[in-house]
Amino acid sequence: MPKTWLITGATSGLGLEMAQQLLAEGHTVIATARRPEALAELSQRHPVRLNVVHLDLLEPDSIISAIESAFERHERIDVVVSNAGYGLFGAAEELSNAQIDRQIATNLVGSIHLIRAALPYLRKQGGGRIVQVSSEGGQIAYPGFSLYHAAKWGIEGFVESVAQEVAPFGIDFIIAEPGPTGTNFGANLDLAEASPAYDETPAGAVRRAISDGSFGIKGDPAR
Repeated sequence: MPKTWLITGATSGLGLEMAQQLLAEGHTVIATARRPEALAELSQRHPVRLNVVHLDLLEPDSIISAIESAFERHERIDVVVSNAGYGLFGAAEELSNAQIDRQIATNLVGSIHLIRAALPYLRKQGGGRIVQVSSEGGQIAYPGFSLYHAAKWGIEGFVESVAQEVAPFGIDFIIAEPGPTGTNFGANLDLAEASPAYDETPAGAVRRAISDGSFGIKGDPAR
């Protein structure tokens, strides 16, 4: 039975792959993006069942507006996919204050605001599902990804708690934890300025592996 899905970060990676597969299967997709024009081609191919909405996780008002307009336009939204985010790489002391603040604001605080904005509408309609895209980095840690892990571990703890709060309203959660997957994650990494002090440490080795392409990526995003 066709459903209506709202997906954040739908312009690339897992978000785009999910949107394309769902549309091909006959579902309706509300795709959110910081740059809606990036989905122009997909919109032309699916003018009826694809609704593109501007949403920036760094702007709480943008999140509230996007969720409100989506639920007003569609009679019911069955699944909300909190997918938007990015990676930050660098040993902890290499990271700038601005990089730290932006990573937490996007991957953790932005996702929290999104979920909180959706809950009243899901509760009013009698239930629904929220899929939080985390990663294996929400359970294990690699050197150089400390702030990324902090955000992922944080959002998983938030979801585990909220899931218990809203279960009586028919709202459930799924946490998706993919490992390294063939998306643009690596290309979109925010890299800290390297310090020579870390060249011969595990963080330095991971940095070189990312740079020369030897960092193991086995996951198939389409699967």
